[in-house]
Amino acid sequence: MNHLIACRIASYGKFQERAWSHLPTVGIRYVEMPAPAPNEIQDARRRLADHGLQASSLQGKCQIGKPDAADDLRTQIYACSELGARFLFLSVKKGDTPEKDVWERMREIGDLARAENVTIVMETHPDLVTNGDVGRRTMEAINHPNVRINYDTANVYYYNEGIDSVAELTKLIDYVAAVHLKETNGGFKTWHFPALGQGIVNFPEIFRLLDARGFAGPYTMEIEGIEGVEWDEVAQLRAIEDSVSYLRRIGVMS
Repeated sequence: MNHLIACRIASYGKFQERAWSHLPTVGIRYVEMPAPAPNEIQDARRRLADHGLQASSLQGKCQIGKPDAADDLRTQIYACSELGARFLFLSVKKGDTPEKDVWERMREIGDLARAENVTIVMETHPDLVTNGDVGRRTMEAINHPNVRINYDTANVYYYNEGIDSVAELTKLIDYVAAVHLKETNGGFKTWHFPALGQGIVNFPEIFRLLDARGFAGPYTMEIEGIEGVEWDEVAQLRAIEDSVSYLRRIGVMS
């Protein structure tokens, strides 16, 4: 299967300006980037084109506690449509908002996304997608075809104890529309996210399960570093290069 492999611009840490020229040299042609404001879309489109890159997903912002939460998403969904990104990545936190209101507002956001052929992908973050069980309950409650899960292979370890990333994926797999490829040492609330292949995530099995469902991506590399370890530019770029080499080694990237 041909997989769409992308990289978050933020994976370059303090050296994000280097991402644009560096990614094509390692064979990555897709990126996840923050959703530009309407007056920034033309510049974003030009920058992508200048480097031979495409936006596979955009990172948006959502305050679901606001009654007009959907209105805030209009321009972000529009940016996806304008840049050809079919997915808008959101971290949605319920907080004290009544669940009924959350579900209604997410369905309204889903309707806006559907009109632009965009899918909202909710990150595996507390308190709506903390783990497989919580995330599945959230998806069943929202019940909208354009609101789905962005499965982060490391966050489930960070936010939970005594779980396994593959097992959690199986609980959510019906709703996964995007994946963040992130490595971890498996520690609870431990900020240890090195290059892919340098931790405990069973990426071959993750790909095998999703391949069997016909899911081709986007799979977006997310390299967030290790607490207490300061990467210089050389180390930051090497983490990206090592991650790409690992994906090639396990046969999911040419």
